[in-house]
Amino acid sequence: MRLPDRKRIAPLAPHGDGDESFVMQPVIIEMVPNGETRVERNPATPRAPAAIARELLALTDQGASLIHNHIDDFRLTGEAAAERYGEGWAPLLARHPDAILCPTTAAGSSDAAKIAHFAPCAERGARMAPLDPGSMNMPISGGGAECARMLSYINDFTRIAMVLDTISRAGLAASIGIYEPGFLRATIAFQRAGKLPPGSFVKFYFFGGRNYYDGTPCIGFGLDPTPAALDAYLDILGDSGLPWAAAVIGGDVFASGMAKLAIARGGGVRVGLEDFGGDRTPTNATLLGEVVALCREAGRPPASAREAAAILGLR
Repeated sequence: MRLPDRKRIAPLAPHGDGDESFVMQPVIIEMVPNGETRVERNPATPRAPAAIARELLALTDQGASLIHNHIDDFRLTGEAAAERYGEGWAPLLARHPDAILCPTTAAGSSDAAKIAHFAPCAERGARMAPLDPGSMNMPISGGGAECARMLSYINDFTRIAMVLDTISRAGLAASIGIYEPGFLRATIAFQRAGKLPPGSFVKFYFFGGRNYYDGTPCIGFGLDPTPAALDAYLDILGDSGLPWAAAVIGGDVFASGMAKLAIARGGGVRVGLEDFGGDRTPTNATLLGEVVALCREAGRPPASAREAAAILGLR
């Protein structure tokens, strides 16, 4: 099966190159329905557990392969945070027991406290946990260099190893955010050392022009959502075999063309109100529908949770 004027896409081949016998695999769509986006920015953002539960059910039925959501109180840690996640997850798991769920980190007073909910979240149905394998200056307000406020987000190799150990001991896979090229180099180093748990998934975070805390234009981070930028990441990814998806943080993965490009190159797509920074105020269902339509147009249907688990090699 071929896409017009495009390369053949082989399962788990980072560049979409492969043996002619390969067929196109389904597209893994990661849905990020809320994140730091508040209802003041977009009234469609689900915050409370009941609203999250309704949203996750609808999005999974619509074609989302996996879900990464935040809870409404970032200060909760450990069992309290896991319990709050579980309230939103339970209705989805009752209908879709194969759902792939991933929490975020917490605002704990120590590195250990920030991830103390990973294991109890696994007990409540999580199958992945987040890993950011690098350090960066993250903008938390708009403006140029003379007025921007930046958060120094530090993850040295000792901390990365500690998070990976916690993820592995909980029986989870790593959902790996790539903000800068160095994050990907670190990921591959840990993979070669045998430290990545089965099912780990790499997401290339391209910068869309806006701060995802408040939606204002800002300096940003990493690479812009262009074909050359995707090629740069894929060159680093090389023959690692790590499955990947593209996201546009503080922008629009659909309007930028990155969703279409990622699908054509054999990758997945991350989409949702956590990342969205465009001029419109869409719902999660609208954003997901745009990506699903691209998948079907390309002849690569959205992966079900079971199919995504097989592609990723989840335990």
